[in-house]
Amino acid sequence: MIKRNTKEVIDMPAAKIAITVDEKVVKQMDRLVKEGKYKSRSSVIQEALEEKLKGKKRKRLIEEVSKLDPKEERELANEFLHMDDEEWDEY
Repeated sequence: MIKRNTKEVIDMPAAKIAITVDEKVVKQMDRLVKEGKYKSRSSVIQEALEEKLKGKKRKRLIEEVSKLDPKEERELANEFLHMDDEEWDEY
């Protein structure tokens, strides 16, 4: 079980890993645990990793979207919006 800073509890399979962390960061994590904001160091690290990975995914999506040509995308959208029902493929 993982206790998040929002105090929700989630059951999930977990894997143990070994990491090396700067002592300053460990002290900050310990303070958060002591204040009751997290259940353990592991839960602090878990949430931090999830947020970092979400940010990376969001950044990658933004990069891909920026490659699109707005004029071409608008033309494609308009083409489909103006199709009659008979022109759509049946699924």
